[in-house]
Amino acid sequence: MKSVRFGVVGSGYFGGELARTLHRLEGSRVVAVHGGSRAALLAEELHCETIESLEDLVQRDDIDAIIVASPSHAHKEPVMLAAKHGKHVFCEKPIALTLTDCEEMVKACKLAGVVFMAGHIMHFMNGVNQVKAWIASGEIGRPLVCHAERTGWEDKQASVSWKKNNATSGGHLFHHIHELDFLQAIMGPAVSVCMAGGNLAHQGESFGDEEDVLLLTLVFADSTLGTMQYGSGFRWGEHFVKINGTEGAILLDLKHSKVELNQNGRITSRYLNDSAEEDMERARSYQNVDGAVAYGTAASKMPSWLAALIEKEMSAFRDAVNGIPVGESVQMLFDGTAATTSIATAEAAMTSLREKKWISL
Repeated sequence: MKSVRFGVVGSGYFGGELARTLHRLEGSRVVAVHGGSRAALLAEELHCETIESLEDLVQRDDIDAIIVASPSHAHKEPVMLAAKHGKHVFCEKPIALTLTDCEEMVKACKLAGVVFMAGHIMHFMNGVNQVKAWIASGEIGRPLVCHAERTGWEDKQASVSWKKNNATSGGHLFHHIHELDFLQAIMGPAVSVCMAGGNLAHQGESFGDEEDVLLLTLVFADSTLGTMQYGSGFRWGEHFVKINGTEGAILLDLKHSKVELNQNGRITSRYLNDSAEEDMERARSYQNVDGAVAYGTAASKMPSWLAALIEKEMSAFRDAVNGIPVGESVQMLFDGTAATTSIATAEAAMTSLREKKWISL
């Protein structure tokens, strides 16, 4: 296998861990890091260079691919520059904060003939792939209605992260776009959406300006339905996806780390992650904080279950750069489908919130 040489944009919680994963992954090497207050520390840890200029990073001949893990509002520039200079691109979610930007980014990579991968890491979960397999094999019949919740409560913060402001993160719906992406991977793209919500309890200097309650209703192409709840204004936090079909139902419970298939009361259970140990570690994390709305910092330790997912994700990107065919279960991450479909629906939902009406896609 040819060794792939990487440049990393962003040195925060995810950017740092993506870089560390690539540093230890066979067939990959981190050449340089750009951006963020911890870039120099990360470069020292990985024995690579710090590059002050983004343009200098993407023009280097000893870099094959760029990892974009900067704050969400700053994704477009490095993606476009990387494509312009023939570098393969991995971009963290959400790919962009507008559909126009997202489509331009995907198109630029296609025209440049470089690999583009959307960082929707949920597709690498054991439990998510089990859900897809159950549905594909007809275990619940035809999916009819789905419901997802990603909710919790946020207390006052000593400092306000960029993740808490709509202009930089897009708010809960964009920053936590995984569930919206997953529902559409199962049910198909939404054809219309309506969303209500607002910032009900988190105003003031200790909070950002994102809405703390978001309630969505989705209609899919075959008239099937979905509902979703997002936000940090819920004292009773939850984190799950339920899919009900004509012959059974599925629960993907991310808070309690379990995946269950219900067929007329007969329950079949599978791991959410790769082992009982990883599932227990994830479940424990929700006992102290509302994990559905919590977020890591650059100094936070990455849990093993999440580190394992990142390794799968980076392995898939490295392999794609090396020309190894992409598996069907993650094809949507490489052809632009996951990126554009999720952003299109999120943008339409925010328009619905502002205009107080149903929006067609």
